[in-house]
Amino acid sequence: MTKRKMIITHSIHESYIQDIQEAVPDWEIIVGKDPHIWQEHLQDAEIIAGWKKGIAELLEGDNLKLKWIQSWSAGVNYMPLSVLSSQNIKLTSAAGVHAYPISETIFALMLALTRKIDQYVKNQQQKKWHHADINLEIHGKTIGIFGFGAIGKETAKIAKAFGMHVIGVRFSGKSDPYADEMYTAEELDEILPKCDYIAVTLPLTDETKHLFGAKQFSLMKPSSFFINIGRGEIADEQALIEALRDKKIAGAGLDVFEKEPLDENSLLWELDNVIITPHTAGSTEHYDQRLIRDIFLPNLKQYLAGEDPPINLVDYKKGY
Repeated sequence: MTKRKMIITHSIHESYIQDIQEAVPDWEIIVGKDPHIWQEHLQDAEIIAGWKKGIAELLEGDNLKLKWIQSWSAGVNYMPLSVLSSQNIKLTSAAGVHAYPISETIFALMLALTRKIDQYVKNQQQKKWHHADINLEIHGKTIGIFGFGAIGKETAKIAKAFGMHVIGVRFSGKSDPYADEMYTAEELDEILPKCDYIAVTLPLTDETKHLFGAKQFSLMKPSSFFINIGRGEIADEQALIEALRDKKIAGAGLDVFEKEPLDENSLLWELDNVIITPHTAGSTEHYDQRLIRDIFLPNLKQYLAGEDPPINLVDYKKGY
């Protein structure tokens, strides 16, 4: 009898492999980052955890056995969602894995910009003792959190510790105990003039692409800061550059960009009111543990019981 197969396209600790094998003792599990390890098994795999180049071509073949893909990332916009949907392949994301590291990054960027830590680091390199005209603080300010999932909620919790007024934005408009006010994305222009900080944690979809453009940046306070850890294309990058260059907003902390790596000729590198990080906001020592033990294994248990994996099941119509 042919064994059912699972591919994990990442190199993970042996203890996690053992946990998975215990859940599916009769399955063959192929694990490894190198495509040569699992390429020849793609046509026979029922479950694939992780998405790599070459897997898309598999979906074009006949006699496909693939039933479920577990993404290793929270965002799935780079995957062929329409093809997966047409093949009736279940897709679950890693949403929730990043709540702690990304919320920490959001506040690291907010605090650095507010307290001018980036400028002081530059001064230190030049052995320059200068006040840098520092005069802002976070306490008591208003933050608009666009995307109120696990990351947005954790960001709101931290914001409350700073005594901040929290405005949440989610497509459902459903209230949350950590938000003082909750709006929908359609009310974007109404919210922006109220905010001292904008934190974007939204996924990239047709509805969120270029959600922030020249008009939106013009509605923000000249003293406000824009933090984007969602996806680069949620903001019109040229409009953002112009807003930063012309001081229509005070500054930006950016972990994501329309094109990555960020082109070395981009003006964002030159602006003194911008902090750039290379799409690392979600990096954490606990990534694999949270993904496998909090998401994949519970989903696997339900899948084996003949049910859809319930945690982070992607709605193809919504795109996340």
